[in-house]
Amino acid sequence: MILVWPIVIPLASAALLLLFRKWSGLVRWGSVAAAVALLAAGIWLLATVLETGPVAAQMGGWPAPFGITLVADILSAAMVVITGIVAVAVTIYGLAEIDRTEGWHGHHALVHALLAGVCGAFLTGDIFNLYVWFEVMLIASFGLLVVNGTKKSADGAVKYVGLNLIATLAFLSGVGLLYGVTGTLNMADLSGRLEGRQEEVAVLVSAMLLLFAFGAKAAMFPVFFWLPASYHTPSVTAAALFSALLTKVGVYALIRVFTLIYDLDVPLVQNMLLWGAVLTMIVGVLGAAAQNHWRRILGFHIISQIGYMVLGLALATPAAMLGAIFYLFHHIIVKANLFLIAGAARRMVGSEELKITGGLYAARPLLAVLFLIPALSLAGIPPLSGFWAKFLIVAASLELEAWLITFAALAVGLLTLYSMSKIWLEAFWKPHPDGPDAVVGKVPMAMLVPILSLATLTVIIGLSAGMFVDAALAATEQILDPTAYIEAVLGARE
Repeated sequence: MILVWPIVIPLASAALLLLFRKWSGLVRWGSVAAAVALLAAGIWLLATVLETGPVAAQMGGWPAPFGITLVADILSAAMVVITGIVAVAVTIYGLAEIDRTEGWHGHHALVHALLAGVCGAFLTGDIFNLYVWFEVMLIASFGLLVVNGTKKSADGAVKYVGLNLIATLAFLSGVGLLYGVTGTLNMADLSGRLEGRQEEVAVLVSAMLLLFAFGAKAAMFPVFFWLPASYHTPSVTAAALFSALLTKVGVYALIRVFTLIYDLDVPLVQNMLLWGAVLTMIVGVLGAAAQNHWRRILGFHIISQIGYMVLGLALATPAAMLGAIFYLFHHIIVKANLFLIAGAARRMVGSEELKITGGLYAARPLLAVLFLIPALSLAGIPPLSGFWAKFLIVAASLELEAWLITFAALAVGLLTLYSMSKIWLEAFWKPHPDGPDAVVGKVPMAMLVPILSLATLTVIIGLSAGMFVDAALAATEQILDPTAYIEAVLGARE
């Protein structure tokens, strides 16, 4: 039952919050309580996995590979914990941002439906249910994009759903082909059945279809257009949730599928991942450098940072995989916080267009410091968490003597610093074009607490990097040697 709670809690919460949406106060605080319960369930699951190894459960009493399997190793359990942390932060933030109308139209219920989809994707043991959870996320995120009823949101939602539906079609085609070739959809079972068959045409085609589908979900080059077109349109609460989790589920799926089911030493697969990752880094950071809208810059940064994570997978060494997993953990916290700060700043200066903002450092020095922490971490400045994440990836590429890739990773880091400094100079450092009185109000406590908490966590990860690297190393060892994962599923130890 321990595997069920991270899915049941948000699903039940979504239903209850929708049912009681007339009672605004009850729903808002109920949403926070449900997020705390999800975090507690995630911590319980992670503690169990660390103590006993991977755990698995067969739903409905059907044994694997015939039934629906839920399974957790260190990576998936840690991802559920981080999902819980982000959920608590954004639901508290939402107390100050989401108004009664948006709440009545189902914002809080949709947040928890999205969380259920994310946790389901992390914990599923078969690839068809991975597709199902992706669809749950797509429906919930579409709802969050349009729930505020603005024309800009509707436009962003159409672009978001358009490319994601194409990715869904590719995903379903890949799953169908895989089932036709092997007769199973259980990922642990697929691992054994595809042994020695990696270069069969049908297997390679299914791998390419899944790579396209997960690449689109992760916003990799060239299928990233939906992200910068949509992430600046919804509420900041929803955008922070999207930025932290949605693309990371795509990266998680790439790591899981291209280590457990497909071999990374197939040249076609590895080259597609490798050059896709490098182009994703470069195109993303160039897009960020060209923007003057706060959330659009952050949106393009998500793309470039996804490139680093996929690069860690594509380099296919234990050191590179360690870097990818550490990067995954760090980036979720940092990126969610940057979106939350963007929302708080907009509340003070009335816009996210950098040219018509300013004066935030003089008027709100605490907010300026809290911005610098995740911004410098994202750029890879020591001793913050982003430095260690980039260091691990760059060190792995140097180890392989991949000089061009190393240069690209370092250059993208410098351009990231440039685009973050643009936000700093325009929004914080320069005076406001309309004078100091144009910066109004204070950051509400419901916004300040999650921003401060995530910034503190960023500093802790940076200063205690050894502990988090050890955790990422343990997750990496399980990913690269999935014997315990497979035994947990097919041996049905629980």
